[in-house]
Amino acid sequence: MLRKTHKNAIKSYTFKPAQAISHHPLQGITTHIPLPARVFGRTRRHGSRSPMLLPAALQLHAQLHAQRFRAPNACTYAVPPYAGAPAPDAAVKAANVNPAAATGPSGTRTRRNRSEVQKHSVHTLVFRSLKRTHDMFVADNAKPIPLDEESHKVKMSVKLRTEYGSVLHMPTLKENLREKGGPNTEDPYGHKEYSGNQGQELDYMITGTHPYPPGPGVALTADTKIQRMPSESAAQALAVALPPSQARLEANRTAAGVGDIYRHAGAGERSQPPGVAMAVMEAGGNKNSALMAKKAPTMPKPQWHPPWKLYRVISGHLGWVRCIAVEPGNQWFVTGSADRTIKIWDLASGKLKLSLTGHISTVRGVIVSARSPYLFSCGEDKQVKCWDLEYNKVIRHYHGHLSAVYGLDLHPTIDVLVTCSRDSTARIWDVRTKASVHTLSGHTNAVATVKCQAAEPQIITGSHDTTIRLWDLVAGKTRVTLTNHKKSVRAVVLHPRHYTFASGSPDNIKQWKFPDGNFIQNLSGHNAIINTLAVNSDGVLVSGADNGTMHLWDWRTGYNFQRVHAAVQPGSLDSESGIFACIFDQSESRLLTAEADKTIKVYREDETATEETHPVSWKPEIIKRKRF
Repeated sequence: MLRKTHKNAIKSYTFKPAQAISHHPLQGITTHIPLPARVFGRTRRHGSRSPMLLPAALQLHAQLHAQRFRAPNACTYAVPPYAGAPAPDAAVKAANVNPAAATGPSGTRTRRNRSEVQKHSVHTLVFRSLKRTHDMFVADNAKPIPLDEESHKVKMSVKLRTEYGSVLHMPTLKENLREKGGPNTEDPYGHKEYSGNQGQELDYMITGTHPYPPGPGVALTADTKIQRMPSESAAQALAVALPPSQARLEANRTAAGVGDIYRHAGAGERSQPPGVAMAVMEAGGNKNSALMAKKAPTMPKPQWHPPWKLYRVISGHLGWVRCIAVEPGNQWFVTGSADRTIKIWDLASGKLKLSLTGHISTVRGVIVSARSPYLFSCGEDKQVKCWDLEYNKVIRHYHGHLSAVYGLDLHPTIDVLVTCSRDSTARIWDVRTKASVHTLSGHTNAVATVKCQAAEPQIITGSHDTTIRLWDLVAGKTRVTLTNHKKSVRAVVLHPRHYTFASGSPDNIKQWKFPDGNFIQNLSGHNAIINTLAVNSDGVLVSGADNGTMHLWDWRTGYNFQRVHAAVQPGSLDSESGIFACIFDQSESRLLTAEADKTIKVYREDETATEETHPVSWKPEIIKRKRF
């Protein structure tokens, strides 16, 4: 039977012998007759495939096959007639008499190879095709080889010893023993009982305390020594972790007894001294802990902090209060303002003690030295001044910045002053000689804040170019550049106890780890321009923003436990609600803020608050610790 598979041309034909040759092995075999490549030609004009010798070739194949099996009427071909097709007999004669040439339907002369080609019968060609098909599709090259039991046992034994050798000695659940047919059932992989448990009854690992004398000054001898043995409850507390208690309540899930675990646990560790094994058990570092299911990561619960409340508002400046600092003795504090004055206030009473004039523009930074009776100030007039507080006069100027100076800090151990400026640099000054030791260049925009510490890196700067740089003080070069922030970094604060720091930006508050600036976590939620950060030893982080809001955070977990928005001073516009600076006093019991309504606000902890009156509204989020 012939099957047409194209609109204009016959490309694939199926040949199936009829019932007249049912006795032959070829019965029922479907054969695809390979046709010469020249059967399908391409005309120049139309570019379409046109059948040229197709009908004649098919008739030739049919007749040859019918003669082979002596069944003239066994196969019938339905060939679509077309103009110019030669008769089948003529095609056969042409193929037998003159094999070198044949004429196609378009009148073109097709040339054949003049060399003699060995002729095969259709029977031979069909069986060769079957053999090729069989070799291609029926071969079992891709099938897996049969599993060899002996080699599989060796493989599993090696794998068990390699990956689970440290826990093979551990006791198994009794239900597993029952499933395997009792404790004497042989291991399917040929493992014997662990060698450490053979032929001996092992002693408990918990041996009690080391011998000690009964009192001070008493010699430690065999008669005076005292040694405390652990109680049953203490022994159970130090035991290897048991299966879950819910499973132990079920009768069918009875775990091995505590005594069994005592006798079998740590057989692989018996080469260690008893003190080392005891320390491992006390620390909970048993080897079975690696097999226990790991808990899902959770956020640690934040520490409770009492809320802070406003208890004093100090007025006196005639402009924005831009900076604030507390002296080391915790007796007074100093503020700098947009009214170009520096004022010194009594910390206990809040009364004005002294006003210093000398800057000709806004005072942007003040700091009091702990090593000498000096006060340092800087401002938008490009000046950096050193004030002698014994004479209340300027004794030194530090010239070099090309634009407004936005901040300054003193090194805690050496007489070095560091300032940062709108000219994109930070400068290191020798306090005594007024010499510029280094110019820290690298930022591409104004440097908004600078901090110093005794440990490396000794200088940290934050800039409006969104980067934070950690500097090598000796070389005067950048150690690390942190580019995680997407907006200006206006505030940086160092933790007084931990080797960490935080940076504030409108996108996020980020915590970092020294010395390489490894990222710790984001503190999200203060959606404003953050001008200042402060932190105390209790882990209370304060962020003050340009819109007058102040958020208080738990440093360790990043939990925002309080939000404050104090009212502006009477007579001020609501738009004059902004916090430019904040700082804790030396006792860390008071928080001072410098604000845009020309006041200094003082906060303290609410002494009446408890965990019941102000509970922690803690909703853990795993996604809080995302990097960006």
